[in-house]
Amino acid sequence: MNPDDFPTPEIDVESIHPESLRDRIEGGEDVTLLDARMSSDYEEWHIDGENVTSINVPYYEFLEEEIDEEVLRRIPDDREVTVLCAKGGASEFVAGALAERGYDVNHLEDGMNGWASIYEAVEVERYDGAGTLLQYQRPSSGCLGYLVYDDGEAAIIDPLRAFTDRYLEDADDLGVDLKYALDTHIHADHVSGVRELAEEGVEGVVPEPAVDRGVTYAEEVTTAEDGDAFRVGDAAIEAVYTPGHTTGMTSYLVDGGLLATGDGLFVESVARPDLEEGDEGAPEAARMLHESLQERVLTLPDDTLIGGAHFSDSAEPAADGTYTAPIGELVERMAALSMDADDFVELILSDMPPRPANYEEIIETNLGQHDVDDEKAFSLELGPNNCAASQRSLAGE
Repeated sequence: MNPDDFPTPEIDVESIHPESLRDRIEGGEDVTLLDARMSSDYEEWHIDGENVTSINVPYYEFLEEEIDEEVLRRIPDDREVTVLCAKGGASEFVAGALAERGYDVNHLEDGMNGWASIYEAVEVERYDGAGTLLQYQRPSSGCLGYLVYDDGEAAIIDPLRAFTDRYLEDADDLGVDLKYALDTHIHADHVSGVRELAEEGVEGVVPEPAVDRGVTYAEEVTTAEDGDAFRVGDAAIEAVYTPGHTTGMTSYLVDGGLLATGDGLFVESVARPDLEEGDEGAPEAARMLHESLQERVLTLPDDTLIGGAHFSDSAEPAADGTYTAPIGELVERMAALSMDADDFVELILSDMPPRPANYEEIIETNLGQHDVDDEKAFSLELGPNNCAASQRSLAGE
């Protein structure tokens, strides 16, 4: 049976909205989840948290009229259980089967697709440049983006294609004109929204050094070179060339207050250097990353905020709820930022996590070499981002 085509259970089953589940987890509530996806999908990506108990029992275990007692013993009967699947069909069926047997259950509306649709805008309160700066957060994959607006104009950094309409709606609600959509690099974990926003009249911007990777739409967008500035109101967004994660990696200094580092530096780690050149080119890319960090990033004032394009499950948000931190603070707690080049390269290559799911196809899509529809683009980027090196080793643990 296709897990999208399950019949509606005979017993009423309450559904829980993804945002409500997120609020419960972030609020520190104890949450028990029964993930009914296949084990391979679960192992690659599932909802986790300090107070989350997650159990994986694939949906097919519930297809027989008499469910195996061993299966039922794995599911707690002394607390509420939220059942989830990929899109919501299988989880409603499984929750119904359990409710008929007396379990206290609900199911996650739209499943993991609904979880992946959560996207929040949080103000970066410590930002002291011109205008207002928001950080967009996608909890399912840890993707981050930035919207700066001032005097009726705005720019979005590292937009996601899945949320193109959201950026335009937010700009309209704020009473500003979305003037620029800037990418820091050719992303490997999500499909960029720069071209879609350009089709809506926003000026798309990609790093000039990234064009050589085979960008097919360079004539349709603006290319940013090191030192170029883009203004929204009184706020200047300066391109700072910081290669390492990719050869075209370019950070954006937002009016001197925050450096949007893309995948170069995060609040808990630095970039992995192997997604463009592979294992053979990783050592040289790691040396390039070390040079960029030492000469282009860490030379900025200590109170300059760093905001990457991702956060991991281990990252702690700042007091304002954003995943940002001053440069000086990162240097104090991230041993890798004080190492010489040889030690740095050895460290970040010593414990590389798995590469992002579908990263080759996502790169081709972001280069414009491969066309996918919106549904396919959304499915390609489901799962963890894995664009960082090992957080534990980089923190000196």
